[in-house]
Amino acid sequence: MTAQIKVEHVSKVFKTPGDDVVALRDINLEIPRGQFVCLLGPSGCGKSTLLNAVAGFSLPSSGRIMVDGATITDTGPDRGMVFQEYALFPWMTVAQNIAFGLKIKNAPKAQIDAKVAELLETLKLTEFRDRYPKDLSGGMRQRVAIARILALDSPIMLMDEPFGALDALTRRSLQDELLKIWEEHKKTILFVTHSIEESIYLADRIIVLTYRPGTVKRDVLVDIPRPRDPSAAGFNALKRELAELVMEEQQRHQQAELRGLTTD
Repeated sequence: MTAQIKVEHVSKVFKTPGDDVVALRDINLEIPRGQFVCLLGPSGCGKSTLLNAVAGFSLPSSGRIMVDGATITDTGPDRGMVFQEYALFPWMTVAQNIAFGLKIKNAPKAQIDAKVAELLETLKLTEFRDRYPKDLSGGMRQRVAIARILALDSPIMLMDEPFGALDALTRRSLQDELLKIWEEHKKTILFVTHSIEESIYLADRIIVLTYRPGTVKRDVLVDIPRPRDPSAAGFNALKRELAELVMEEQQRHQQAELRGLTTD
Protein backbone atom coordinates (compact mmCIF):
# COMPACT_ATOMS: atom_id res chain seq x y z
CA MET A 1 0.00 0.00 0.00
CA THR A 2 1.47 3.38 -1.04
CA ALA A 3 2.22 5.77 1.82
CA GLN A 4 0.48 9.14 1.82
CA ILE A 5 2.65 10.34 4.71
CA LYS A 6 6.26 9.16 4.80
CA VAL A 7 8.66 10.01 7.63
CA GLU A 8 12.28 9.18 6.78
CA HIS A 9 15.05 9.22 9.41
CA VAL A 10 13.59 12.29 11.10
CA SER A 11 15.37 13.80 14.08
CA LYS A 12 14.60 17.05 15.87
CA VAL A 13 17.02 18.93 18.11
CA PHE A 14 16.01 22.04 20.06
CA LYS A 15 18.85 24.46 20.77
CA THR A 16 18.93 25.70 24.37
CA PRO A 17 21.35 27.92 26.33
CA GLY A 18 22.54 24.77 28.11
CA ASP A 19 22.57 21.36 26.48
CA ASP A 20 20.72 20.76 23.22
CA VAL A 21 17.50 18.76 23.63
CA VAL A 22 17.10 15.81 21.26
CA ALA A 23 13.31 15.51 20.99
CA LEU A 24 13.16 12.97 18.14
CA ARG A 25 15.79 10.55 16.85
CA ASP A 26 15.67 8.63 13.57
CA ILE A 27 11.89 8.30 13.26
CA ASN A 28 10.74 6.19 10.31
CA LEU A 29 7.03 5.85 9.61
CA GLU A 30 4.71 5.27 6.65
CA ILE A 31 0.99 6.03 6.79
CA PRO A 32 -1.24 4.87 3.90
CA ARG A 33 -4.07 7.03 2.62
CA GLY A 34 -7.22 6.78 4.74
CA GLN A 35 -5.57 5.20 7.79
CA PHE A 36 -6.28 6.36 11.34
CA VAL A 37 -3.01 6.40 13.31
CA CYS A 38 -2.50 7.38 16.96
CA LEU A 39 0.79 8.56 18.43
CA LEU A 40 0.94 7.34 22.04
CA GLY A 41 3.42 7.86 24.83
CA PRO A 42 4.18 9.76 28.04
CA SER A 43 4.79 13.50 28.21
CA GLY A 44 8.17 14.38 26.73
CA CYS A 45 8.26 11.59 24.13
CA GLY A 46 7.92 13.94 21.14
CA LYS A 47 4.35 13.18 20.02
CA SER A 48 3.42 16.81 19.41
CA THR A 49 6.87 17.58 18.02
CA LEU A 50 6.39 14.92 15.36
CA LEU A 51 2.85 16.11 14.62
CA ASN A 52 4.05 19.70 14.23
CA ALA A 53 6.75 18.52 11.84
CA VAL A 54 4.17 16.74 9.68
CA ALA A 55 2.05 19.92 9.78
CA GLY A 56 5.03 21.98 8.64
CA PHE A 57 5.08 24.23 11.71
CA SER A 58 8.54 23.04 12.75
CA LEU A 59 10.81 21.33 10.24
CA PRO A 60 13.07 18.37 11.19
CA SER A 61 16.70 18.97 12.10
CA SER A 62 17.56 16.04 9.85
CA GLY A 63 15.66 13.59 7.67
CA ARG A 64 12.54 14.48 5.73
CA ILE A 65 8.76 14.15 5.76
CA MET A 66 6.84 13.65 2.53
CA VAL A 67 3.17 13.91 1.67
CA ASP A 68 2.17 12.26 -1.61
CA GLY A 69 5.85 12.14 -2.59
CA ALA A 70 6.57 15.85 -2.02
CA THR A 71 8.88 16.90 0.81
CA ILE A 72 7.23 19.15 3.39
CA THR A 73 8.85 22.57 3.67
CA ASP A 74 5.93 24.55 5.10
CA THR A 75 2.30 24.32 6.14
CA GLY A 76 -0.19 23.52 3.39
CA PRO A 77 -3.90 23.11 2.60
CA ASP A 78 -3.45 19.34 2.28
CA ARG A 79 -2.98 19.15 6.09
CA GLY A 80 -5.58 20.47 8.53
CA MET A 81 -4.70 20.85 12.22
CA VAL A 82 -7.01 20.55 15.24
CA PHE A 83 -5.51 21.71 18.54
CA GLN A 84 -6.47 20.92 22.12
CA GLU A 85 -7.08 24.64 22.77
CA TYR A 86 -9.66 25.00 19.97
CA ALA A 87 -7.93 28.04 18.30
CA LEU A 88 -11.21 29.70 17.31
CA PHE A 89 -11.61 33.39 16.47
CA PRO A 90 -13.51 34.81 19.49
CA TRP A 91 -14.96 37.72 17.50
CA MET A 92 -16.56 35.38 14.95
CA THR A 93 -19.74 33.35 15.30
CA VAL A 94 -19.76 29.57 14.91
CA ALA A 95 -20.82 29.87 11.26
CA GLN A 96 -18.22 32.55 10.55
CA ASN A 97 -15.45 30.45 12.11
CA ILE A 98 -16.39 27.49 9.94
CA ALA A 99 -16.56 29.66 6.80
CA PHE A 100 -13.27 31.46 7.43
CA GLY A 101 -10.94 29.20 5.45
CA LEU A 102 -13.30 29.04 2.49
CA LYS A 103 -13.51 32.84 2.38
CA ILE A 104 -9.72 33.08 2.41
CA LYS A 105 -9.73 30.75 -0.62
CA ASN A 106 -12.29 33.05 -2.31
CA ALA A 107 -14.86 30.27 -2.66
CA PRO A 108 -18.23 31.39 -4.09
CA LYS A 109 -20.74 32.53 -1.45
CA ALA A 110 -23.27 29.87 -2.43
CA GLN A 111 -20.63 27.16 -1.99
CA ILE A 112 -19.60 28.56 1.41
CA ASP A 113 -23.19 28.76 2.65
CA ALA A 114 -23.95 25.21 1.52
CA LYS A 115 -20.78 23.79 3.10
CA VAL A 116 -21.32 25.62 6.38
CA ALA A 117 -24.94 24.41 6.58
CA GLU A 118 -23.84 20.83 5.88
CA LEU A 119 -21.16 20.89 8.59
CA LEU A 120 -23.42 22.57 11.13
CA GLU A 121 -25.83 19.69 10.63
CA THR A 122 -23.14 16.98 10.66
CA LEU A 123 -21.61 18.21 13.92
CA LYS A 124 -24.92 19.08 15.63
CA LEU A 125 -24.19 22.81 15.66
CA THR A 126 -27.11 24.22 13.66
CA GLU A 127 -28.86 25.83 16.63
CA PHE A 128 -25.56 27.42 17.71
CA ARG A 129 -24.61 28.93 14.34
CA ASP A 130 -24.90 32.55 15.54
CA ARG A 131 -23.25 32.10 18.92
CA TYR A 132 -19.71 33.13 19.79
CA PRO A 133 -17.05 30.76 21.18
CA LYS A 134 -17.32 32.25 24.69
CA ASP A 135 -20.94 31.06 24.81
CA LEU A 136 -20.09 27.43 23.98
CA SER A 137 -19.00 24.46 26.06
CA GLY A 138 -15.60 22.90 25.48
CA GLY A 139 -17.15 20.08 23.48
CA MET A 140 -19.04 22.52 21.26
CA ARG A 141 -15.90 24.58 20.64
CA GLN A 142 -14.04 21.47 19.57
CA ARG A 143 -16.88 20.56 17.20
CA VAL A 144 -16.48 23.99 15.60
CA ALA A 145 -12.72 23.50 15.28
CA ILE A 146 -13.25 20.13 13.56
CA ALA A 147 -15.92 21.63 11.28
CA ARG A 148 -13.55 24.42 10.24
CA ILE A 149 -10.94 21.88 9.15
CA LEU A 150 -13.53 19.75 7.33
CA ALA A 151 -14.73 22.85 5.45
CA LEU A 152 -11.34 23.05 3.74
CA ASP A 153 -11.58 19.36 2.78
CA SER A 154 -7.92 18.69 3.59
CA PRO A 155 -7.15 15.02 2.86
CA ILE A 156 -5.07 14.79 6.05
CA MET A 157 -6.29 15.69 9.55
CA LEU A 158 -3.67 16.26 12.25
CA MET A 159 -5.09 16.25 15.78
CA ASP A 160 -3.11 17.19 18.90
CA GLU A 161 -4.94 15.74 21.93
CA PRO A 162 -8.17 17.38 20.73
CA PHE A 163 -10.35 15.78 23.42
CA GLY A 164 -7.85 15.86 26.28
CA ALA A 165 -9.54 18.67 28.22
CA LEU A 166 -13.10 17.31 27.93
CA ASP A 167 -15.14 15.31 30.41
CA ALA A 168 -15.50 11.57 29.79
CA LEU A 169 -19.03 11.63 28.30
CA THR A 170 -18.31 14.53 25.93
CA ARG A 171 -15.05 12.90 24.95
CA ARG A 172 -16.72 9.61 24.00
CA SER A 173 -19.43 11.46 22.05
CA LEU A 174 -16.82 13.36 20.02
CA GLN A 175 -14.75 10.21 19.49
CA ASP A 176 -17.81 8.55 17.95
CA GLU A 177 -18.53 11.59 15.78
CA LEU A 178 -14.91 11.69 14.61
CA LEU A 179 -15.05 8.02 13.63
CA LYS A 180 -18.22 8.65 11.61
CA ILE A 181 -16.56 11.56 9.82
CA TRP A 182 -13.43 9.50 9.15
CA GLU A 183 -15.42 6.59 7.73
CA GLU A 184 -17.56 8.89 5.57
CA HIS A 185 -14.85 11.20 4.25
CA LYS A 186 -11.93 8.70 4.10
CA LYS A 187 -9.50 11.17 5.67
CA THR A 188 -6.02 10.19 6.78
CA ILE A 189 -5.80 11.01 10.50
CA LEU A 190 -2.70 11.36 12.65
CA PHE A 191 -3.90 11.77 16.23
CA VAL A 192 -1.81 12.51 19.34
CA THR A 193 -3.06 11.16 22.67
CA HIS A 194 -1.73 10.11 26.05
CA SER A 195 -4.82 7.95 26.65
CA ILE A 196 -4.30 4.25 25.98
CA GLU A 197 -8.03 3.55 25.87
CA GLU A 198 -8.65 6.41 23.43
CA SER A 199 -5.94 5.15 21.08
CA ILE A 200 -7.41 1.63 21.01
CA TYR A 201 -10.96 2.93 20.57
CA LEU A 202 -10.03 5.11 17.58
CA ALA A 203 -7.01 3.85 15.70
CA ASP A 204 -6.10 1.37 12.98
CA ARG A 205 -2.50 1.60 14.23
CA ILE A 206 -0.87 2.86 17.39
CA ILE A 207 2.70 4.16 17.29
CA VAL A 208 4.21 3.99 20.79
CA LEU A 209 7.08 6.45 21.23
CA THR A 210 9.93 6.22 23.71
CA TYR A 211 10.70 8.92 26.25
CA ARG A 212 13.14 11.56 25.00
CA PRO A 213 14.67 11.18 22.56
CA GLY A 214 11.48 9.99 20.90
CA THR A 215 11.90 6.90 18.76
CA VAL A 216 9.39 4.29 17.60
CA LYS A 217 9.20 1.75 20.43
CA ARG A 218 6.37 -0.31 18.91
CA ASP A 219 4.08 -0.10 15.87
CA VAL A 220 0.85 -1.86 16.91
CA LEU A 221 -1.91 -2.93 14.51
CA VAL A 222 -5.32 -2.74 16.21
CA ASP A 223 -7.05 -5.81 14.82
CA ILE A 224 -10.36 -5.29 16.65
CA PRO A 225 -13.59 -4.85 14.63
CA ARG A 226 -15.49 -1.57 14.98
CA PRO A 227 -17.52 -0.49 16.86
CA ARG A 228 -15.16 -1.35 19.70
CA ASP A 229 -16.28 -2.28 23.18
CA PRO A 230 -13.81 -1.10 25.87
CA SER A 231 -15.09 -3.85 28.18
CA ALA A 232 -14.32 -6.67 25.70
CA ALA A 233 -11.54 -9.16 26.41
CA GLY A 234 -9.51 -8.33 23.29
CA PHE A 235 -9.71 -4.61 23.99
CA ASN A 236 -8.45 -5.07 27.53
CA ALA A 237 -5.70 -7.48 26.52
CA LEU A 238 -4.32 -4.84 24.14
CA LYS A 239 -4.79 -2.17 26.81
CA ARG A 240 -2.61 -4.18 29.22
CA GLU A 241 0.06 -4.68 26.54
CA LEU A 242 0.18 -0.97 25.70
CA ALA A 243 0.09 0.04 29.37
CA GLU A 244 3.24 -2.00 29.97
CA LEU A 245 5.01 -0.35 27.04
CA VAL A 246 4.00 3.16 28.09
CA MET A 247 4.81 2.60 31.77
CA GLU A 248 8.33 1.51 30.86
CA GLU A 249 8.81 4.90 29.23
CA GLN A 250 7.07 6.76 32.06
CA GLN A 251 9.49 5.16 34.51
CA ARG A 252 12.42 6.26 32.32
CA HIS A 253 10.95 9.77 32.42
CA GLN A 254 10.71 9.73 36.21
CA GLN A 255 14.24 8.37 36.57
CA ALA A 256 15.55 11.13 34.30
CA GLU A 257 13.81 13.75 36.42
CA LEU A 258 15.29 12.28 39.61
CA ARG A 259 18.77 12.33 38.08
CA GLY A 260 18.21 15.98 37.16
CA LEU A 261 17.19 16.83 40.74
CA THR A 262 20.23 15.11 42.26
CA THR A 263 22.69 16.89 39.94
CA ASP A 264 21.34 20.43 40.50
